[in-house]
Amino acid sequence: MNKKELDIAYFLSFCIEQYKMKQGLSGEETISLFEKYNVLSYLSDNFEVLHTQSQQWLMEEIKEYITKQKKAN
Repeated sequence: MNKKELDIAYFLSFCIEQYKMKQGLSGEETISLFEKYNVLSYLSDNFEVLHTQSQQWLMEEIKEYITKQKKAN
């Protein structure tokens, strides 16, 4: 794993843990939700911009992204 891939992996782990705690979900529920709405792909694809944002902003961005995905399906 190169440095960028490692940075993305750490970032995804951070987002999963923070979202889980903020929403009061289990790890399994969070991963299921993220997989259903392709959140991890979104976060990975937009890593360069997203990783520079605050934790609070990221949590709102993820919540908004999931809401948009739900409406689209």
